[in-house]
Amino acid sequence: MCSSLFKKFFEFCLQAQETAQLEEQLQGWGEVILAGDRVMRWEKPWFPGALMGAVTVVFLLVYYLDPSVLTGLSCTVMLLCLADYLVPTLAPRVFGSNKWTTEQQQRFHEICGNLVKTRRVVGWWKRLCTLKEEKPKVYFASVISSLLAMAWIGQQVHNLFLTYLIVSFLLLLPGLNQHGVITKYTSMVKREINKMLKQKEKKNE
Repeated sequence: MCSSLFKKFFEFCLQAQETAQLEEQLQGWGEVILAGDRVMRWEKPWFPGALMGAVTVVFLLVYYLDPSVLTGLSCTVMLLCLADYLVPTLAPRVFGSNKWTTEQQQRFHEICGNLVKTRRVVGWWKRLCTLKEEKPKVYFASVISSLLAMAWIGQQVHNLFLTYLIVSFLLLLPGLNQHGVITKYTSMVKREINKMLKQKEKKNE
């Protein structure tokens, strides 16, 4: 019991430390991150349409230009480097550094905390290794079936279109979650599954 509480307390302190470090690293991006957060949470009705329009234009441009892998990678890294250099310099002039409020600071802290949690979820690899050691048959079946499904989907759908669907879903996910769309449809699926299970139990009786 004590060891479990100590472990949770240690994880909480570690998360708080990582969040503070991330806030310091992203301080120059604060205004841009908050603006992007408002768009991705659909604070205005036209934000989802604008978001999907921008993503569609980018992917249509990539489809039209059809760059090689090396060219695409080089251009992406170059744009990231330019953004990393220009955004911290231009953001205060565009948004105005004197407009930073306590509410904005709190929201920025929450975003950084969520990013830290997301980054730490990447530790799925350790859990997969644990599953391999404890339940090798379950590990083998789950990994092989997942890879076969991914291979089949990749064979049926064009790579660029598949990437477009994945990126669009990830960008719309915060807004869907914010407006309760995911909860609504998840509850519907759960109800249908429960109905099917109850009907199956009645038939067995």
